Amino acid sequence: MTNPFDDETLTFRVLVNAEDQHAIWPEFKEIPKGWKEAGYQGARAECLAFVEEHWTDMRPASLRRAMEGEAG
Repeated sequence: MTNPFDDETLTFRVLVNAEDQHAIWPEFKEIPKGWKEAGYQGARAECLAFVEEHWTDMRPASLRRAMEGEAG
């Protein structure tokens, strides 16, 4: 059985959580609690490219805010 997260034939959607972390998720699976759609879906490779382009700072949003507060 193929892992659905590795299946190049499926349609995926990009998800984002409250910490601004991104993930790809098979379209047929229910969105996990704490995540919401980021507004992009497509082939696995396209979704990975979208994530790479839009999730440029891997730090959680709460850490970024804390670091900006310390710097300010």
